Amino acid sequence: MSGTLSTRHLIGIKDVTSSDIKLILDTATEFKEVINRPIKKVPSLRDVTVANLFFENSTRTRISFELAEKRLSADVVNFSASSSSVKKGETLLDTVNNILSMKVDMVVIRHPMPGAPHFLKKHIPANVINAGDGTHEHPTQALLDAYSIRERLGALSGKKVVIVGDILHSRVALSNIFCLQKMGAKVAVCGPPTLIPRHLADLGVKVFYKVKEALSWCDVANVLRIQFERQNIKYIPSLREYAMYYGIDKAMLDALDKEIVLMHPGPINRGVELSSDAADSHHSIILDQVENGVAVRMAILYLLASEKAT
Repeated sequence: MSGTLSTRHLIGIKDVTSSDIKLILDTATEFKEVINRPIKKVPSLRDVTVANLFFENSTRTRISFELAEKRLSADVVNFSASSSSVKKGETLLDTVNNILSMKVDMVVIRHPMPGAPHFLKKHIPANVINAGDGTHEHPTQALLDAYSIRERLGALSGKKVVIVGDILHSRVALSNIFCLQKMGAKVAVCGPPTLIPRHLADLGVKVFYKVKEALSWCDVANVLRIQFERQNIKYIPSLREYAMYYGIDKAMLDALDKEIVLMHPGPINRGVELSSDAADSHHSIILDQVENGVAVRMAILYLLASEKAT
């Protein structure tokens, strides 16, 4: 594996180059071969200690990072805010400094406040990887989504990708927009007007308000759930009404005059944004995204550790 990243941290897709993205995706291809071997571990991060700091609930992302770290033979420290001194009033910086005093080399952080990973990288010497900060960015999800599209369709450049659902509160949507555009894809969003940010047109993103029109336009539909935990007012009348106007089922996909790819970052609200027959159909690469997440995160950890060593 050759090449180096232009950055010591992965805070957001906005901060990386198209060359960085290509290097990560190409490196992930090599690691995907590794994790499909009978012996899945490599010694690439032996003697590297990684702290996973999750100040927000997570299952898929946390397990995916932990598995990636262990596949690379790293020493792993897991931290959960719900069972920590944060409950006693300890600050983010105090928490991290205490962990760094244990000689941690890399920090993976998920935090409800936008900008928390950026704040950390200014104050600590370790490499920082953003595992999701508020409604800002989720760069590793965007990279694994891009990898999954490239794996299925062969390329990203020129492909039409629509992101459907709660765009307003989604960090996945923003990171995906930045990532796909940097790799030459055309990006659109679709959802109720109340869940589409006003500034999106400034990013060169096409906006649809009817899901059938969006599906007819795209090669790939990346479907998001409604983020109720980040909403302080009601943006839609009801889940039933949302499902009626923006839910996608297999009949809608089969009625198209072309094959499209269906994605979802999880967790799926079955019967709301996606029906079970759509989520489990041949259109879906949702389980591939989960598998690819480990390979992509292995690539990111490996490349950042290499960057530290040079």
